[in-house]
Amino acid sequence: MKDKIKIFKGDIVEQDVDAIVNAANSGLLGGGGVDGAIHKAGGYIIDEECKAIREKQGECPTGNAVITSGGNLKAKYVIHAVGPVWEGGKNNEDNLLASAYIESLKIADNCKLKVIAFPSISTGVYGFPVERAARIALRAVSDYLDKSDIKEVRFILHNDKDYDVYLKVFNEMD
Repeated sequence: MKDKIKIFKGDIVEQDVDAIVNAANSGLLGGGGVDGAIHKAGGYIIDEECKAIREKQGECPTGNAVITSGGNLKAKYVIHAVGPVWEGGKNNEDNLLASAYIESLKIADNCKLKVIAFPSISTGVYGFPVERAARIALRAVSDYLDKSDIKEVRFILHNDKDYDVYLKVFNEMD
């Protein structure tokens, strides 16, 4: 399923896709990095929808995801995926990270979305090692796409270092 995966360097908030994935915190509050940029660019609509989700179901657990509209973004939707904070690999971080990607893809499938853009979840302030995260993300997405109608998954990396790592891992995949 490598033919459905694309690696780009760029700004995820600029993606004109069905949905972008937000590397969210469990409170869905908007924070730093990708999360803050998406909430800022998407506007108050995303904040209000996140608030309504929190009021209805509480926080979004690590490894899970929820969906809102895209607000002022080009993307129609934002899937807010909560990745794990890196704690040295001792607290199921690998499985929780894979789950954040898979749960996002399940939401996309359920909503009949065809083109999805992901950031590198958990590798910013959450401290997950980028190469390890790239291997987990690319494998989880590739395996999922084998049984999905999703047409394209883009990984949008904000800097040269992450882009180079994802491209290297992608090219090593069979």
